[in-house]
Amino acid sequence: MRQTNWAVLGPGAISRDFVTGLRSSSHGVLYAVGSSSPERASAFAREHGAEVSGTYDDVLGRDDVDAVYIGTVHTTHADLAIRALEAGKAVLCEKPASPTADEVDRILAAAARTQRPFVEAFKTRFGPLAESLRAILGSGELGAPERVEAAFGFDAGSHTGRLFDPALAGGAILDVGCYPVSLAVDVARAGGMLGSGDARSSQIALASASGEIVEGVDGDASAEFGLGGLVAALETSIVRKLPASAVIRCEQGTIELPDAWGDRAESATTLIVRGGPNERVLTLRSVQPMAAEADAVSLALAEGRLEAPEIPWADSRAISAALTAWRTAVMA
Repeated sequence: MRQTNWAVLGPGAISRDFVTGLRSSSHGVLYAVGSSSPERASAFAREHGAEVSGTYDDVLGRDDVDAVYIGTVHTTHADLAIRALEAGKAVLCEKPASPTADEVDRILAAAARTQRPFVEAFKTRFGPLAESLRAILGSGELGAPERVEAAFGFDAGSHTGRLFDPALAGGAILDVGCYPVSLAVDVARAGGMLGSGDARSSQIALASASGEIVEGVDGDASAEFGLGGLVAALETSIVRKLPASAVIRCEQGTIELPDAWGDRAESATTLIVRGGPNERVLTLRSVQPMAAEADAVSLALAEGRLEAPEIPWADSRAISAALTAWRTAVMA
């Protein structure tokens, strides 16, 4: 399989984590760095051993760049992703793909038009734990999933910077609340509770939402969604620490994720099945999740696919529909 030459767009903290993870990938290497500041791009390239650097246009114009990772602020994702797709590159875009469902639709329309792969970088969708969860739900051993309870929150301390900047789409919902939403969509799809294809997003219904506005952004929020026949009760915060756990309640038992999210270096490993014919604790192999995301893009390129099965476009649309409804309700 041909090696994927990766370019990073946006030499910030999360891109540094991606480059670290990329060293563990099976199919890709860092080749180029692009930034609105050529000087920043050059410094990042020197630090991480990339061969070339320059502006976004410099990097996207190169024939020897196969794929790009977008690690910039949320509000720039759509335009950069579309520019990259139109330049013939595969795209791995840091979550959320964009702050609004309309912008996500615009990205996916560009991917379909250019016939280039697009993958939203939800690291929790990749690795043995995610695969095992989908297999258990798909097997029907616990019956249909009925309810997901999940939270992700931390205390950011100082109420400054990107997280608390309304102009940069700061706030808890997009930064970490997207992970519980992504989990709920994944559970609903694996359990057969959502329709197929693009009809999926139309089955996302916000039942209730509340939150606390801090410095003009959603600092703390909760919501209850209906996802087909599944109920999702979710919490998120950037002003208080919340349990990093999730529970999936099914007709005949529960699945517990003591650590539902893992971190940027290692995927979560523990899954507890209670009830059903085979009650058990599974301790699964950890993977470097950012490397797994990158390899999913490389495999899509090699196999001529536009999507990664771990997070198909219909799921990205459903996630963005839920996030848009949640933010709109809390910020109203």
